[in-house]
Order: sequence, then structure tokens, then C-alpha cells
Amino acid sequence: MFALIWVPVTILASALQVARNGLQRGLVPTAGPWGATLVRFLFGLPFSLLFVKVVSLAVPTARPHFTVTFWAAAMTGAVAQVLATASLLVAMRRAGFAVGTALQQSSLPLAAILGLIIFHDQLTVVAWIGVGITTVGLLVLTWPRGATGEKPISGAMFGLLSGLFFGFSLNAFRHATMAMEPAHPVYAAVASVAVVQAMQAAVLTVWLGFRDRGALAAVVRGWRESLIAGLCGASASACWFLALGLAPAAPVRAVGVIEAPMAALAGRRFFAERLHVQQILAGLAVIVGVVMTTLR
Repeated sequence: MFALIWVPVTILASALQVARNGLQRGLVPTAGPWGATLVRFLFGLPFSLLFVKVVSLAVPTARPHFTVTFWAAAMTGAVAQVLATASLLVAMRRAGFAVGTALQQSSLPLAAILGLIIFHDQLTVVAWIGVGITTVGLLVLTWPRGATGEKPISGAMFGLLSGLFFGFSLNAFRHATMAMEPAHPVYAAVASVAVVQAMQAAVLTVWLGFRDRGALAAVVRGWRESLIAGLCGASASACWFLALGLAPAAPVRAVGVIEAPMAALAGRRFFAERLHVQQILAGLAVIVGVVMTTLR
């Protein structure tokens, strides 16, 4: 039974991620997409540092290696994740919470394609079929007829853009983690997240301080929601890395697509969103395609 503990851990990670996204989406009207994006990194950083301390106590022999390779990959991933998060929040507001989350799943097939082009990762025939199914499902989701949200077409485009940036960040963080501490992958993953979040929080805070102090003030005023969002985000990351430490990435990612139906329920419950039949079928196609893409 202990060997399967990664399954409930992955489900918990998905639930925490949906909660974080929902809390961030709620901050968009007052803080804007960049302010809401800052929340994820600034208020999640203290919890990430706490997790690093806990893991360090568990593996005292682990040591970080801040090489040029690590910094190059970490900074690339940091920028891509910031852009991805902001795009996702815009997509959720314009196309709907559930649709935006489903479109975010395009990060996995896009990451697979980017991995093939940039890092020469190989895919199986089943994985390529999964990429095709996912693409069809995403095309249906982005089709304007029957879409929900304020501006569904542009929202869908932002959703796909978020998937593209998340695809870049997935590949970049993978290589940053490998460069950080190859002998202790869980420590390397948690430590890499903390370093990246510190960079992201610092740069976004300074940038908003010069460009949009109103957004920064809105983040501070909503500190309770922001703190909860940070806790959910950091806890989600910790659960993801724990699951990946207990099981291969492919099945973990496959179970992780449960985030899509969770987001649909959350969108209906908290944002009064309803999905049409074609959107439900397209979302299911995306889930099937993503699972197939993970079968490498």
C-alpha cells in the first residue's frame, strides 16, 4: 500500500493547485494579472524555504551546486513561468476558469515537442498520437461558438500561450534540477523551486514598484488571500516533488490531469461558470491526449 501513496499525494497536489489558481484569479480584478502572479511567488517563498529546511534535515549530505548550467536553466524557467502564470490568469478571466485550466494542459504536449526540438528527447508513437488528440481537443476548446467568459477567443489564445510558456518552464526546471544536485533529486527539486521563487518575487516586486504601485498595494491589502494562495502553491509544489520522488514522472503527470475536472467543479461552484457539451467532450479529449503523451 505504501508503494501507491504517490497517487493520493498527486491528487492532493492537483487540488491545492486548483485552489491556488482560484485564489489568484479572484485577485485579478483588483491586482491585475501581474499582481496576482506575484502572489504565487512572493507569498509562497516563505513556505518553500521551510520545505527546503525540512528536506535538508532529512538528507544532510545534500549540497547545492550553483553552476552556470543551473543558473541558465533556472532563469529561463523563471521567466517562462512568470509569463505562463500571467497568461493563465488572463485566460481564466476571459475564457472561464475551467477552460483556462484545460488549455493549460497543453503544456505537456508542447513540452514534449519542445523537448524533442531543443533537447532531442524521443517520443513513442502512442505519445505522438496523444499530441494529436490533445491538439484537436484544444482546437475545439478555442472555437468561439458556445464559449464562456468575457472575451473567449483572446482568452483561449492566452490559454494556449500559457501552455507554451509552461512547456518551456517544464523543460528548463528539469535541467536546472538535474544540475543542482544529481545525487538527491528531491532536495534538488525543492531547493531549485525556492531559488527560482526568490528571483521571481524580487524581480516582480521591483518591477511593479516602478510600473504599477496600485497592483502592489492591492496585493498587500489582500494579504490574507495572498498568504493562503502562497501556502497552497508551495504545498502543491512540495506534493508534486514528493510524488515524483516516489514514482516515475509519466504516471504522476497522468494522474495529475485530474486537475481539469476539479477546475470545472470549482468554476461552477465559485465563479458560476457552466460548460457546454462540446467543451466537456473537448476537455476529456485533452485529458486522454495528455495521458497518452506521458507514455514515453
